[in-house]
Amino acid sequence: MVEIFKNRKLVIATKHEKEKVIAAVFSKELGLECFVPNDFDTDILGTFSGEIERKSDPITTVRQKCLMAMEKYNSDLGIASEGSFGAHPTVYFATAEDEILIFIDKKNNLEIIVREISTSTNFNGKTINNERDLLEFANKVNFPTHGLILSKSREEKDDIAKGIIDFDALLKTYHHLFKQYGSVYAETDMRALFNPTRMAVIEIAAKKLVDKIKSCCPNCNTPGFDVTDFREGLECSLCSMPTQAVKSLIYSCLKCNYSKEALYPNNKTSEDPMFCDFCNP
Repeated sequence: MVEIFKNRKLVIATKHEKEKVIAAVFSKELGLECFVPNDFDTDILGTFSGEIERKSDPITTVRQKCLMAMEKYNSDLGIASEGSFGAHPTVYFATAEDEILIFIDKKNNLEIIVREISTSTNFNGKTINNERDLLEFANKVNFPTHGLILSKSREEKDDIAKGIIDFDALLKTYHHLFKQYGSVYAETDMRALFNPTRMAVIEIAAKKLVDKIKSCCPNCNTPGFDVTDFREGLECSLCSMPTQAVKSLIYSCLKCNYSKEALYPNNKTSEDPMFCDFCNP
């Protein structure tokens, strides 16, 4: 346990029940007393369904969210998360969730961030023209264990119903909107309390963040000692020439200038000749 956090209060900046996975991890691993504001509106910084546009990039937004909660509820420790959904940054044609968690300690001037990219997401949306298509879409995105949103159209959100989690409400809302507009836009509700798949990704990110916090600098003992860079050049197992594969990871401290190089991540000391530019140009 990192002693500088023991028995301190941590505000979790959420209105979507993320504390269900975050509080358990942080209270157990760091000895923190977690609390959740009951009147903190994170939607003012943007909504997944588009009624309020997110004006900043995810890291700026998650930092702002955390600092707003810390200031409003007079806490020097805070945590917040911000999710984005869309195309995977490296796996083509795959949909992904990009979840960012931030931990801020004003008392010790620390800001620790982790990012978890996962293809485990039901993120989807479709224009619906009949009840059969609606039920097929609902089944595809794991309704009713995962919530749905129905609205006038993908672009227009002046008439919208969120957090739909039962078939009666789904059909009633669909017919109400369809009667007025002739079609309905259905989309997955990506708010954590209506999306167990996203909640599971947040839990993974929370554990990752705790592990990073518990990693302390060997020189000054500051939490957050982690990978900040890498070096290529892992030798080919056949010709011993350097390849583009990662040979080492560079760990750096958030406070002092200490860094260290860790050779051979995952205990891999050479690269397959198939990935060598000399053996397989």
